[in-house]
Amino acid sequence: MAETAEVLRMLVGRSATVAVAESLTGGLIGAAITSVAGSSKAFRGGVISYATDLKQELLGVPGELLRREGAVHPEVAAAMAAGVARLCGATYGLAVTGVAGPEPQDGKPVGTVYAAVCGPGGRIWGRELRLCGSRERIRVETVDEAVDLLSGVLKANIGEHSG
Repeated sequence: MAETAEVLRMLVGRSATVAVAESLTGGLIGAAITSVAGSSKAFRGGVISYATDLKQELLGVPGELLRREGAVHPEVAAAMAAGVARLCGATYGLAVTGVAGPEPQDGKPVGTVYAAVCGPGGRIWGRELRLCGSRERIRVETVDEAVDLLSGVLKANIGEHSG
């Protein structure tokens, strides 16, 4: 939670906002962000696109990409991040897609997760994760890794966006 509060401080400090697109976490990232007092100054909202078709219909993930690669792919995470930023009118979009288990999905083993951030100008940062443990542990670690990714992007881009 400390890192989430720091992310929010950085966003507020540069008059920036974030929106989230979540699949395997089912809203846990949005819950983590909104658990911090004052989060409404930077958090726009989000989409829980658990079903693959919603990734296309709500977030604009290309249907061809989903048919070719499935929902668990780095380009899908990137498209989800860009889509949620656009949909919610946010400076940054943060997205996760992956396999929490108990069964593999789209030929990807349990613990395969992709996180992405879409920032100003449509720039994309991504992270591939190979997590182990229970379904719950994978979901919680995904939240931590996603927030850490956004934190790193914000720290690396201090001064690039000021409103």
